[in-house]
Amino acid sequence: MRIVFMGTPDFSVPVLQALVDAGHDVVAAYSQPPRRAGRGKALTPSPVQARAEALGIPARTPVTLRDVDAQAEFAAWEADVAVVAAYGLILPRAVLEAPRLGCLNVHASLLPRWRGAAPIQRAILAGDAETGVGIMQMEAGLDTGPVRLEGRTPIEGKTAGALTDELSAMGARLMVEVLGDIEAYPAKAQPEDGVTYAPKIDKAEARIDWSRGAVEVERQVRAFNPVPGAFFEIGDERIRVLAADTLPVGASSFGTVLDDQLTIACGDGAIRPSLLQRAGRGIMTSSELLRGFSIPVGTRLP
Repeated sequence: MRIVFMGTPDFSVPVLQALVDAGHDVVAAYSQPPRRAGRGKALTPSPVQARAEALGIPARTPVTLRDVDAQAEFAAWEADVAVVAAYGLILPRAVLEAPRLGCLNVHASLLPRWRGAAPIQRAILAGDAETGVGIMQMEAGLDTGPVRLEGRTPIEGKTAGALTDELSAMGARLMVEVLGDIEAYPAKAQPEDGVTYAPKIDKAEARIDWSRGAVEVERQVRAFNPVPGAFFEIGDERIRVLAADTLPVGASSFGTVLDDQLTIACGDGAIRPSLLQRAGRGIMTSSELLRGFSIPVGTRLP
């Protein structure tokens, strides 16, 4: 296959690499433009741009694909198919229709559940038992296209980071399988029932609300690990919680520190953080945190 690849974050890189390893001719890689990052705020290419350049694949980073010239350049690649994995820009109809076989998307959910930008985090937050990846034939609607192949996996207490890595590898494998014999995987329309949407994560959602049940808080911790990181504040200090266990406890005022192991009462039950991080510090256990930062029993966290 003659392929144009379109992706931006780390999630996309295994898909690009799998296409190359399978012997496909990846003629170009599209990614969002470099962003300023690090202490020096230097312009930094996306993970996809960096990998494409390392592989000798021409990289393109247009700000938009709505421009007529950008669409003409895209069409000039004369691709058999465009493979899209977390690209992050809306594809106009002219782009969707330019490749001979259209555009195939690696979408990290069991469609039609969790259409949109943050399906992995939303599945964890909702307490879904399983999630997966669909190889979707793209159309103009938001993740509304028919699905050619799907894979599933239990969530089972996984963090968003772990699930992202697993689904990325799964999506890469399934995409190579579909492209190996695309006629063997006819596109099937999504069910009309069960549609949900996964809006982009707002950083404000990462603040822990102790009035919620412990199960919900623990999901929040996993959904926002590694970024943006669920957090609470004490004084002028923000502390990220990266892992926590739930415990059944009697009725207590939510947000109250119950013991010297940093067990914290929730609206129902309690959580005991096991991995935390102070601003500018490394990840530490709760006992390590408490040796250098006092949070006395009875403290009421906001």
